[in-house]
Amino acid sequence: MFNSHGWRNLQLGIKDLMLHKLRSFLTMLGVIFGVASVIAMLAVGEGASRQALEQIRRLGSNNIILTSVKPMADEGGQPQKNSYMSVYGLLEDDYLRICETIQEVKRVVPVRLIRKMATLGARNLELRVVGTTPDWFSLVSRPVLAGRVLNDSDTDQSSMVCVLTERGARRLLATESALGQKIRLGGSVFEVIGIVASAESSGGSLQAPDQSVDVYIPLNASLSRYGRRIAYRSSGSRDLEQVELHQILVEVTGERHVEEVALAVEAMLQRFHKKPDYKISVPLTLLRQAEATKRTFNIVLGSIAGISLLVGGIGIMNIMLASVTERTREIGIRRAIGARRSQIIMQFLIETVVLSGMGGVIGIGVGFIIPLAISWLSGMPTQVPLYGLALSFGISVLIGIVFGLYPAIRAANLHPIEALRHE
Repeated sequence: MFNSHGWRNLQLGIKDLMLHKLRSFLTMLGVIFGVASVIAMLAVGEGASRQALEQIRRLGSNNIILTSVKPMADEGGQPQKNSYMSVYGLLEDDYLRICETIQEVKRVVPVRLIRKMATLGARNLELRVVGTTPDWFSLVSRPVLAGRVLNDSDTDQSSMVCVLTERGARRLLATESALGQKIRLGGSVFEVIGIVASAESSGGSLQAPDQSVDVYIPLNASLSRYGRRIAYRSSGSRDLEQVELHQILVEVTGERHVEEVALAVEAMLQRFHKKPDYKISVPLTLLRQAEATKRTFNIVLGSIAGISLLVGGIGIMNIMLASVTERTREIGIRRAIGARRSQIIMQFLIETVVLSGMGGVIGIGVGFIIPLAISWLSGMPTQVPLYGLALSFGISVLIGIVFGLYPAIRAANLHPIEALRHE
């Protein structure tokens, strides 16, 4: 705590700074811009990584996503050609093996994907038809907005029912009441039994299992109505593909088992698949990599912005050295009437800390405004981290102490007689 001498030194320091308002303000500018740049850069880095991290978290840290991938080349490096049909991807046997052989697996969800034109009256909309089991809605959790989702009875009976995403329902059903409507998917008619929230659109290379415009039907109904062969038409040609399962979602009992289960699944697939016609995505591994990248990114941005604070500190040292020269006679008088060196040092340190502290406070305010302006002008998400505020302000005060220490010691070491003779 400050004693009476400390309060007096504080008052003297503030008084001297107020006598040179413009000089003090110009000195603080370096600290202001330094603190503001640290906060702004950390906010930009935090916002840029937040979307990617949230996208990965939505996939579930306990989940493993297996996806069928069409091989692009054969062993000789030539494109794969088949006059009849391309057969590739995950198998129903893969699904059964995962369920039966890996103990740490809690839930496995098979998925078939096919695009169909949905028709209701005069309205048409192309949808991604997801044939799956009720466990899908446990692994890919989305709020149920109306009705219900698929259940075991729908799967067992191959019921002609479907669940729409909110965006698909709005575009297809429009003003119609959603539940109970009969929509045509290709050549089959399904009854709408529920509406779930749509997946948020996101960029990046990581693809979530669900999309914003999906329709979910029982897996058995998908197989019985559309079969295992998918026909694509382009430029007058007709290509056929046979994919038993487009995706397999695997939920593991705990995070500590995720990576070992992923390795076991990969070893199993390599044994039964001659070609790499599948892809394994482990959100937990991607999450750790993204968080590590985020930390490195923030350190780099913070270090670059910290250079501005160092420049501000050099400005404080420069102005305090000039102040020592201007106030040499004052220092000599104080020493002559009994002021100790520690008191002289404290007086000058207080002035530098006040300069840097006020600059830090103003810089925090500017640092809040800059990210808001960036978000408003460019639409880029920004997030000011709380640790960035404490870090930048703490560094600004520390810089005031470090760069003010040498001028303070120099002032305290002036000989009283020589200081009194100074003109």
